Amino acid sequence: QVQLVESGGGLVQAGGSLRLSCAASGLTFSLYTMGWFRQAPGKEREFVAGINRSRSSTYYVDSVKGRFTISRDNALNTVTLQMDSLIAEDTAVYYCAARSSVVIGTSSSVYNYWGQGTQVTVSS
Repeated sequence: QVQLVESGGGLVQAGGSLRLSCAASGLTFSLYTMGWFRQAPGKEREFVAGINRSRSSTYYVDSVKGRFTISRDNALNTVTLQMDSLIAEDTAVYYCAARSSVVIGTSSSVYNYWGQGTQVTVSS
């Protein structure tokens, strides 16, 4: 079975950093576009960052550009989200997602597989 397992969430002060990791198994990782989404209480799930299969393209929501960096290691079947200069508005549950397409995509509906989520809380 396909599994995506996030780790690295926690509590951090505003201005600090966290690095989220997603370990994938049960799929041919190099054939999937990967993305990170987040969801705060009472809000819709929001696209945060995506990276294509060959690492030649990345895409970020405007609110995290310059602060977050997505990367992947196809040999280790992992995708990461480096989050710097965190602000309170970044507080949410962060989800790793995978889709069998060359296009990154910003809608949650186009992703095939999801992790369980990891909580990120930024104190101001």
